[in-house]
Amino acid sequence: MNFTHHEERPLGRFFFSSTASLASLACAVSISAILSFATGAAMAQSATPTAQVALYQGADRQQRLIEAAKKEGELQLYSSTPPDEIAAVVDAFEKKYGIKVKLWRSGSDQVLQRIVTEGHAHRYSVDAIEADGSNLEALHREKLLQEVKSPYIADLIPQAVPPHREWVAARVNIFTLAYNTNLVKKADLPKKWEDLLDPKWKGKLGIEAEDADWFAYVVKGLGEARGLQLFRDIVATNGISARKGHTLLANLVASGEVPLALTVHNFKAEQFKHNGGPIDWFIIAPAVAQLNGVAVARNAPHPNAAVLFYDFMLSDAQPILAKHFYMPTSTKVPTPLSKLPLQFMDHKVVLDESEKWTKLYEDIIIKKMK
Repeated sequence: MNFTHHEERPLGRFFFSSTASLASLACAVSISAILSFATGAAMAQSATPTAQVALYQGADRQQRLIEAAKKEGELQLYSSTPPDEIAAVVDAFEKKYGIKVKLWRSGSDQVLQRIVTEGHAHRYSVDAIEADGSNLEALHREKLLQEVKSPYIADLIPQAVPPHREWVAARVNIFTLAYNTNLVKKADLPKKWEDLLDPKWKGKLGIEAEDADWFAYVVKGLGEARGLQLFRDIVATNGISARKGHTLLANLVASGEVPLALTVHNFKAEQFKHNGGPIDWFIIAPAVAQLNGVAVARNAPHPNAAVLFYDFMLSDAQPILAKHFYMPTSTKVPTPLSKLPLQFMDHKVVLDESEKWTKLYEDIIIKKMK
């Protein structure tokens, strides 16, 4: 396995408006020309090698995929999953099929930026993509993804499958609160967000610096006006320190530098706990859940290997993800996490309302952090 790792340095969200692009196009050409162009584009898409592979549903689908993928011999994967977890998945795929995976790993935003840049330059390097749902939805809007008619989609929870099916979720990241068990007693944990107004939390709270999407869902759940004022009051009363990276934040909880963090991914806290760290996690219901998905690039250089890996992520990789304390999306892999009261992000809404909530998050929390 070739593993290229780029440290996560969030660049902020990248969002693209297909509506604006169509509006500009309409100013330049007639309606009939637009319809003619759209029809031609749809026909061209269906004729691409990637589409022919991805949409095939014959009885010999699996056999054809394996044979053709082995002839292609390799797969270029762009992923934002932490190194240990994606390495476990890639190793299992390579062992099963003998197909070499060239892996480029970075933050989800960087994965998005690279694919969009390559796509606009008509330089098609990536075969399969593994990233969070908001960035995959942005790639869908950029028309850089290919729908796959995979038989394993039928096994997934309903929330994992967007209507367009150009990406599907393979796992769920659950935003939880995490605390240092040496510094915070379980009996003292907040049961509702208002409990964070208690002066005992002064100087003890931490948050991830770019979790504006989480913030939007928590605030909306409280009622927007009430929720915004509550977080203003929490910051004014006790302060909140912001750190970049969910893994870093979990590390700081385990080390005791941040006694209580508001936005730690459940799997990372559970991993540290499993390894003996003084950390545990809990939720204030409902917990915000973020979908993390897999997709095939519309112009994949190795389309058979890409679709085979896509299938693998929705089948064989599901128990591997569960072993690393993720919540898999396949209903065939039971997990107690699926019993939690969850509020799933709508990634279309996350994109559409990003500017508003990013500004609010920065104004209320980041710029006033202590």
